[in-house]
Amino acid sequence: MNNKYDKQNIFAQIIGGKIPCDKVFETKFSLAFNDINPKAPIHVLVIPKNEYINVNDFSQNASKDEIADIFYVIYKVVEKLGIKDSGYRLLSNNGEDANQEVPHLHFHIIGGIARK
Repeated sequence: MNNKYDKQNIFAQIIGGKIPCDKVFETKFSLAFNDINPKAPIHVLVIPKNEYINVNDFSQNASKDEIADIFYVIYKVVEKLGIKDSGYRLLSNNGEDANQEVPHLHFHIIGGIARK
């Protein structure tokens, strides 16, 4: 994955309103929406609205407000969806070797899977 942001990636298009999404929660800096190919009963993606390729880029270049906001949004989503206490996975692939498919920072919130 190169270090240049691809302004045509699917998340950039969602943020720009060119592709619709099923919004779960939104703030000035972040957007949460249901994954179109869910891996669990609850599978939400949380993305920053500004152009960050991955966690490294975000950590190095985002403002403190943006960094705080994305974790606020994650908390509000798990609270809204009723999985705050029962549990959930928070996943972000970072780079090619981690199989990051879309070159825009995104967190997967995965939940709703009962223990057996």
